[in-house]
Amino acid sequence: MADGEVPDVVEPFTLGPTWKRGSDGRFLLPECTLGWHCLAWTATYLQHYVGKPWQYTPEQARLTLWWYAIDPATGRFVWRDGVIQRLKGWGKDPVVGTWAAFEFVGPCRPSGQVADEGNEWGIPPGQPLGMQHPAAWVQIAAVSQDQTRNTMTLFPSLFSKRALEEYRIDLGKEIIYADRGRARIEAVTSSPRALEGGRPTASYLNETHHWVEGNQGHEMAAVIERNATKSADGQSRTMAITNAYEPGEDSVAERTREAFESAEAGRVVDTGLFYDSLEAPAEAKLTEEWIVPTLKAVRGDSTWLDVERLKASILDVRNPPSRSRRFWFNQIVAAEDAYLARYEWDACQAEGVDLEQGDEVVLFFDGSKSDDATGLVACRMSDGFVKALGVWQRPANWPDGRPWRVPREEVDGVVDNAFATWRPLAFFADPGSGFDESDGERYWDGFIDSWAQRYGKRLKLKAVPGGVSRHAVMWDMRDPRRQQVFTEAVDRMYRDVLERQLVHDGHKALRQHVANARRRTNRWGYTIGKEHRESARKVDLAVCAVGARMLRRMVLNSTVWAKRTSARGKGRVVVLR
Repeated sequence: MADGEVPDVVEPFTLGPTWKRGSDGRFLLPECTLGWHCLAWTATYLQHYVGKPWQYTPEQARLTLWWYAIDPATGRFVWRDGVIQRLKGWGKDPVVGTWAAFEFVGPCRPSGQVADEGNEWGIPPGQPLGMQHPAAWVQIAAVSQDQTRNTMTLFPSLFSKRALEEYRIDLGKEIIYADRGRARIEAVTSSPRALEGGRPTASYLNETHHWVEGNQGHEMAAVIERNATKSADGQSRTMAITNAYEPGEDSVAERTREAFESAEAGRVVDTGLFYDSLEAPAEAKLTEEWIVPTLKAVRGDSTWLDVERLKASILDVRNPPSRSRRFWFNQIVAAEDAYLARYEWDACQAEGVDLEQGDEVVLFFDGSKSDDATGLVACRMSDGFVKALGVWQRPANWPDGRPWRVPREEVDGVVDNAFATWRPLAFFADPGSGFDESDGERYWDGFIDSWAQRYGKRLKLKAVPGGVSRHAVMWDMRDPRRQQVFTEAVDRMYRDVLERQLVHDGHKALRQHVANARRRTNRWGYTIGKEHRESARKVDLAVCAVGARMLRRMVLNSTVWAKRTSARGKGRVVVLR
């Protein structure tokens, strides 16, 4: 698609199994799921209004099937907790309201039996059948009473007359009972101590983008997770609903998304988090031409949303663009001091592009001992393609009090492989400030010296040329002159991203580090750094990406490159005799 051209149909950015398709183009469904029983039960006992049985949209039905997916080998639910992130008005409250009702009095637990041909529910043969929980305790949780009210007020009209009579449901404003008090749904708000020790069978966390430290949201989420973990049958689960969060607020929604992306990047163990989101693509713009097709893509099946009304809100100059992107495009926008927004970086991802054997590249290394991450990034000379070759940082689940160090031998092996696979023309390495307790030297000095000895002759551009301090690889960024050069490179990469003059491979850890990077002013302009010194949100791969792009330009502007280009431009006349 040409730059500036608007597609007739916008392809949204999606997360979650709900959106995966098979080779035939059809959406994939779980092999084994209690969701079929949920679909049948809700259609029988719930209603949109009197006389209209409940019916999910296709998108909501797929969500239901996947959320209730069962591992055939164990007979247990695949997912232990989940998140649904959608634009405002999509219908998150009604959907989780129906699931809460199913958990309240429906056949919500695997019974060990499967449906046969012609069963009364119309469930596909072989799919599991459920049974009612003997003592259901469902919680609708939020940090304010107003938030729980959104869901709790649905139940009086959601339950059909048949459901009210068969399950003997006693409707209340904050607690709903069934079966003479043996089952209940209750609304709970931010009082973590009061919640501690409970054993709810299902919990729904409402609007977790509002759950922050100031309103006890973090402790609330922690207590709910502990209560679910110690459930008697081990089948209690939590589901959160959220809009796109505002980065930098450190909300529960932000922490959960970062945990999901860390698991996707392979940095932490995948603990069974179901995350489903439908977002505007990175290239979507807040212009009249883009708004309508983008909204139609992002709203999914929620056709009740008035696109023209949303369009008017987005174009209203009184509404900040960042708010419109969060609420209506369901995009996670950048914090005020962010270096780049996720969607800006994502727009530069090149599908199917990678480094090829023998490519001429430059390498930039940012070293650390333990606290920060260590990273290595390559940039191809021909087109500036950026590829993360490795990142090493303390695992999120590393035990407190136990020392962790970057495995230098492993990093050394990745460097060796880079020189064996491609043709590095320059390799700059910042050693960082960490020291090795065994010899008192900086943690990376010995390895950087070794890299210079092994590969220095192959490098066309030296980190420190000529003089007594000559070094082929060492590029210590504590030097003010190098800080100035790097500061200029930070601004240059920012402009390259916005102008789509940079391409990368979509490496998940690099994406996360770029999103973590914050602008930090210095005497030459602005550079990048962490949000604060002790932050666990690393930025080192972003530093490596800036450094690799900087190094490519240095090579392109070098006399060595100029001579080579000039030599290639000269030819010889050969006289054939």
